[in-house]
Amino acid sequence: MQSPRFRPVAEHSLLVEFGEGVDATLHQAVLQLDAALNAAPPPEMVETVPGNACLLVRFDMLRTDHAAMEAAIRQRLDARPAEPAEPRQHQIDICYDEGCAVDLAAIAAATGQSEDTVIAAHLGATYQVFMYGFAPGYAYLTGVPPALQLPRKPAAIRDIPAGSVLIASSQCIISTLKMPSGWWIIGKSPTRILTSDPTHPFLFAPGDEVRFRRIPASQAERTDG
Repeated sequence: MQSPRFRPVAEHSLLVEFGEGVDATLHQAVLQLDAALNAAPPPEMVETVPGNACLLVRFDMLRTDHAAMEAAIRQRLDARPAEPAEPRQHQIDICYDEGCAVDLAAIAAATGQSEDTVIAAHLGATYQVFMYGFAPGYAYLTGVPPALQLPRKPAAIRDIPAGSVLIASSQCIISTLKMPSGWWIIGKSPTRILTSDPTHPFLFAPGDEVRFRRIPASQAERTDG
């Protein structure tokens, strides 16, 4: 792996780029640097935000600058890599019944499989939380089986309800807000991703692992709006 590239973001942040795309090796490097920085944070560091293949490091611009922060980050890159914490395991409820899995038939037709085969493949996979983005609580879970991977729809659909479980390419999302989306709705989950804890506002953390558990439609109604 090549050395990461450092890119200033505004006056208060640095973006450490390990590469591009959704790649497990690149993401592991992101998590290692994130762990190293949080185990021994530079005094001026405010927070870190992991992405798919990059890490945003925000700092106090009144106490340091981009060059000094880059030097501090490079020191931790050159030291023995810190291992990310053992991933937490999450089991998330999902309903694939009619009315919950709006695009299930379309996914089955597009991939040349039966609906039962699609469901079994989605249930059988283990997903890793790579990053948050787009909207509050939108955790991008990587690990959609190759047999289910489809490109996004040609156009976004409006008013996709909160709790929809969506897939596109290798990624899966559990929506937290009613918003438009061009991803495929494979199911519905009542699980709350947004928490009431201000120190941990989201259920998942980058690096966590997720598996889905099937539930009937009678248990699929959300309790968080």
